[in-house]
Amino acid sequence: MMAERHESETKEAVATCWSCKGPVARALAFCDVCGAVQPPHAADHFERLGLERGFGLDENELSRRYFALQARLHPDRFAGKSAKERAASLAQATALNEAYQVLRDPLARAAYLLQLAGVASPTEESTTLSDPELLMESLERREELASAATAEEVGGIAQRADADARGCIEALAAAFGADELGDAARIATRLKYLTRLSEEARARGARLRENAAC
Repeated sequence: MMAERHESETKEAVATCWSCKGPVARALAFCDVCGAVQPPHAADHFERLGLERGFGLDENELSRRYFALQARLHPDRFAGKSAKERAASLAQATALNEAYQVLRDPLARAAYLLQLAGVASPTEESTTLSDPELLMESLERREELASAATAEEVGGIAQRADADARGCIEALAAAFGADELGDAARIATRLKYLTRLSEEARARGARLRENAAC
C-alpha cells in the first residue's frame, strides 16, 4: 500500500514538458532536458522555490533562489519567443512572486504552514483573540498606547512590541520544529496583534511629531 501511494505521489509530482515531451518536475519553472519555460503547475510555495517545507528557512537562500529564478524569467529574455512561452514565463513570474512574498514574511509564512496543515489561519480578518491571556495583553497594550501623550512614549511602546514580535518568531520556529501546531497558531495570533500594535504606534508617533512641529 505504501509503495503504491509513493508511486502515485511520484507520478503527481511529474508533468510532461510541452516542448520536448520529456518528464519535468511540476515545481520546476524550466525543463531540465530542453530548458523550455513551463506553465506553473500545482505546487506549494516551498516546492516552487526548491526549499524544504518548514518555518525556520534560510532567508538569504530564499532571496537568492527567488532573484535567480526571476532573472531567468525576465520579459526581455522572452521578447522573441512564442506567445505560449511569453504567457508561461509571466505566469511563472507571478507564481514565484506570490511564493516569495509569503515566505519572506514570518507571519505570512506561519499562517501558510498552518493552512497547509489544515489549521485556521491567524491572518484572517475574522480571527479574534479567544485566548484570555492574549486578549488581556492586547487590551492592556492598546490602553497604554491610547494614554501615551508623547512621541517618545509611543516609540517605547513600538520598540517593546517589536522585541516581543522577535521573540514570537523564535518561538514559532520551536513550535513548528516540534510539530506543536496548536502552540504555533496561538503564537502566530500574538505575532499578528503585536505587528499591528507596532504599526499603529509608529503611525501615532508620526502624528504626534507632526503636531509638535506645528
